[in-house]
Amino acid sequence: MSSPSRYSRRAFIGIAAAAAAIPAVTAGCQGGGAGDAAGSGASPAPSRRRATENSLDGNPSWDIRHLGGPDAMMGYAGQASVLPGEPITLYASTTSRSFTVSAFRMGWYRGDLARLVWHSGTWGGYDLYNGPGGIADYNNRSLAVSLDRPYDRQGAFMFLYHERKLIQLAERLGLPLAYVTSMDIDAEPRLLDGARALFSPGHDEYWTPPERAHVTAARDAGVNVAFLGANCMFRRTRLESTRLGPRRLVICYKTSYTQDPMYGKDNALVTSDWREPPHPDPESSLTGTLYESNPVSAPYVVASPHAWMFAGTGVQKGTRFRGLVGIEYDRVNPGAPVERPIEILSHSPLTCRGVNSYSDSAYYTHHGGAGVFNAGTMRWVTSFGGPFRFGLDRHASDFTRRVTANLLRAFADGRALGPARAVTPRMRHRRGARPSRSCFRLRPGRDTSNAPQARRPAKPVVL
Repeated sequence: MSSPSRYSRRAFIGIAAAAAAIPAVTAGCQGGGAGDAAGSGASPAPSRRRATENSLDGNPSWDIRHLGGPDAMMGYAGQASVLPGEPITLYASTTSRSFTVSAFRMGWYRGDLARLVWHSGTWGGYDLYNGPGGIADYNNRSLAVSLDRPYDRQGAFMFLYHERKLIQLAERLGLPLAYVTSMDIDAEPRLLDGARALFSPGHDEYWTPPERAHVTAARDAGVNVAFLGANCMFRRTRLESTRLGPRRLVICYKTSYTQDPMYGKDNALVTSDWREPPHPDPESSLTGTLYESNPVSAPYVVASPHAWMFAGTGVQKGTRFRGLVGIEYDRVNPGAPVERPIEILSHSPLTCRGVNSYSDSAYYTHHGGAGVFNAGTMRWVTSFGGPFRFGLDRHASDFTRRVTANLLRAFADGRALGPARAVTPRMRHRRGARPSRSCFRLRPGRDTSNAPQARRPAKPVVL
């Protein structure tokens, strides 16, 4: 792999578009059992060169099935992301006499879903960690959360639930991909230069002002964007340093924003919700939708069956997919800042906290040429494959995988295809209604079989 002293992160992403080898490494201390292989819903385009990384042999025993006793093995990484060839510092604490570490790159690998890229020798076990954990208690929440600590459950629950299946699908399609974190986008204003698209999966709730500004600038320059979740960009955050380095302390005062030290000094940096005072800037100007509420579980109801991203799904107006809307949801609100025209792709009735409302998927084309899709439900990515919960089934899986594959291919091939239809459907939202309340990025190859703009140089997709 390349020496880190030779390439910057932005330069490496450019190289990745041609080399199609982006190691996105996760660490684990134990493996056992095979992961489920979610199909793509469509075969890769025959003229698109498959990424060579996924032709390598995988390791189906990547999944952590046995966690051991409470606090038996805890750890965290000293870096949020690294380039190939850069070291990763691990901090560990165990009750065992010794332990080993295995690192896997997540992908497709002909259904194995991961490849073992590194395995340590045996290390002596002793207590190296004595830091804070996290608590799920809003009234007693922390106002600053450090990365210098283990995460809950097996350490990667949110990644495995909200992101892993999108990686499998994108890599099975053979697209050259790059993976970056929200913190990378915050730190590097030009990181997305040259990318074809940016995909944000699952639960991407917390955004800093620089991250939002950099993604907005990329969209304005023609980079397509897909939000495959709900509640995206709801909280405004600020990053500060810890003893381990910059951007490892996440500041978020939420509804206690008047206690933020920046309040009254630089209100644009106060960590209130994006739509709230003292510097309201609703997320809908970029995402197209507004987060509304939770918890909910409801059918997803198709409103615009002829939208281009629904091609090949066989849906009709009113087609329903049980359990696909949840646990949090978004809605198009014409009273909020939003690009126009915007098309409502699904309009799903629901009742949440005793209030009747709707969840919407939406799509708009920015005047700079970028297409922006928002799924409007947090269960989009997890629905790609089993084990199924919440009433989800194979029908919903086939639908969401096909729609996402259509988005991946179209966005990877360059400029968006334009509005799904020329006429914007009637939006049955109460004007002026006020709602109650990470990353993954892409860069692609292209299918040149019948693309009129195929002579343009290929550029990548960022997840």
